[in-house]
Amino acid sequence: MKKLLILCLLISASAIYSNQKYFIYFKDKGPAASLRKDSPCYQEALHLLSSRAIERREKAMSPDSIITFEDLPLYSDYIERLIILGIKVENKLKWFNAITAWLNEDQKQAVLSLPFVRSVIPVKILSFNDKFREGNLFKTVTPDNLIYGNSYDQLALSDIPAVHSKGITGSGIIVGLLDSGFRTSHSGLTGINVIADSDFVFHDGIVSNEPEDDPEQDSHGTYVLSVIGGFKDSTIIGASYGSSFILSKTEDIRSETYVEEDNYAAALEWMEGLGVDVTSSSLGYNEFDPPDTSYTYEDMNGNTAIVTKAANLAFQRGVVVITAAGNEGNTKWHYIIAPSDGFNVIAVGAVYQDGLLASFSSRGPTYDGRIKPDVVAMGVDVYGASTSGTDNFTYASGTSASTPIAGGVAALLLSVYPHLNNDQVKNIFLETSDRSSEPNNEYGYGLVSAGRAISYPNLKFNNGVYTLYKSYIDSITVSDVRLHYSLNGMPFDSLNMNAEISYKFSCTLAGLSSNQVVYFYFTYNDESGKVHRDPQSGNYKFKPGSLTISYSPGRAVNYILSNNYPNPFNSSTKINYYAGGNLPAEVIIYDALGRKVRTIFKGNSNPGINIVEWDGKTDAGIYAASGIYICPLKLEGNIYTHKMVYLR
Repeated sequence: MKKLLILCLLISASAIYSNQKYFIYFKDKGPAASLRKDSPCYQEALHLLSSRAIERREKAMSPDSIITFEDLPLYSDYIERLIILGIKVENKLKWFNAITAWLNEDQKQAVLSLPFVRSVIPVKILSFNDKFREGNLFKTVTPDNLIYGNSYDQLALSDIPAVHSKGITGSGIIVGLLDSGFRTSHSGLTGINVIADSDFVFHDGIVSNEPEDDPEQDSHGTYVLSVIGGFKDSTIIGASYGSSFILSKTEDIRSETYVEEDNYAAALEWMEGLGVDVTSSSLGYNEFDPPDTSYTYEDMNGNTAIVTKAANLAFQRGVVVITAAGNEGNTKWHYIIAPSDGFNVIAVGAVYQDGLLASFSSRGPTYDGRIKPDVVAMGVDVYGASTSGTDNFTYASGTSASTPIAGGVAALLLSVYPHLNNDQVKNIFLETSDRSSEPNNEYGYGLVSAGRAISYPNLKFNNGVYTLYKSYIDSITVSDVRLHYSLNGMPFDSLNMNAEISYKFSCTLAGLSSNQVVYFYFTYNDESGKVHRDPQSGNYKFKPGSLTISYSPGRAVNYILSNNYPNPFNSSTKINYYAGGNLPAEVIIYDALGRKVRTIFKGNSNPGINIVEWDGKTDAGIYAASGIYICPLKLEGNIYTHKMVYLR
């Protein structure tokens, strides 16, 4: 992406600001709002979710608490009162208990006087322009790569062709894209499976160009869609071309028209309810047109920007949220932009084909000190569809180009292992990127690899039994795969791994308890009968109660944050974490919008298991409201998070 520039508005200031777009926040969701499962509003919230969305939420949330206060519908009587005042609702945002609307000053004052209105806050006016840097249009391709055409290099850098060769295409996974528009009539996109689309600019179902649009309106989104989902034999193959797609047009590039951040939040709510698995966004926000105040670096703290809050809420509901880090690396801004500052958002930087960082790729850390970007992918001279013709293609550069590659890797991983929750997906991304032992604020955890991600072991838990999975994505044929495991450092035992398909193996582990740490490795035979150890040195490990597997020989990942118990809870809950020594630690409670509620521990941890307790009270000593809360553990500069449900 190019840095977002302040646009030259072509209409007078008096015309602009006689009406302004506002968030109208309500005080509650009506007198009958309740999280009781038999309440009408709870049932309405549940019915607004597709069965696929419910299934995805159950992997990331407590199965008995997949509906939170944020999911309850807006109270229709409040909206009706606004309509009576002559106010036209633009977007309904149930996660924020708000609507957006254009108001003049008289209307604003009338709305503020309503007893059910909490606040009226301006919607920031976003500066948006073409975010691509043009690349070399005459790059050559070797004959060996003809099936991929000019798209081979960008995929090969992340080991995607090797994954495709196993028949893994992202099938069965729904990917949502938020962008400026999509021209699916392009020859590289005619076979794509679009299951839903929506225009949040003109509020219709047309995501390609309309008569009112700038001629280049859908060029950015069309290019991005082709990088992840395109398919034209010997010309272009997308990273997860077998996936299904939900498309949302959220950006309006006309210089005389505002672009509002509420479109982004509304699109995420819509996609989540439809059951999207992965969202990929090559958009970013940091500067706004005057007189609105632009975001500052201090706002890149994971809980300020509306788009960041929306991304956090989508992740809490089980969505893998992937977004561009930004193109600010060689500008005065320099840092990542929203929503890539989100707590669990996977922010993607850009590298050249040789793996060197692109100078424009935005750097970290977040203002609160977290490492960003999370990963990088090829973002220089990436091949994709051009809207200059129905059969034209181009090279372009930017984190807009690297992000759909990383999004495709997430879809490929989930297509092999649909049981994974989004916490597991993010952990696998970080553990398998090529700088995982020494992450930094330029490359993050390094170059993302589809092959390494799918080959990394992972867990499924059901009815007290853990199933451990391991795949081998390479050119060799493996056999006699065995698991060797140790409980709390005791002598190793071994189990045969069962072959589910040629490259995928599994076995079950039962009777594990939360006071154990499981260390393990694998052995297998190659085609010649030679025995190999995986990993070659050291061990993988996990702690029952968590589905996170770690192996970082050069990085001290010597702790695991376990599920709190009980969960949900209504009086108090205990939170366990494991530390390898007397290390500085901090355990904090945040609400679903990222606001700090309470610090429940700050000091040095004890070696081994540590237990802290939260009684549901805030730092002020009053009881918090019912809802979802986030519990980050900060230890040695690293952060692990867990979600909990508090029911008063």
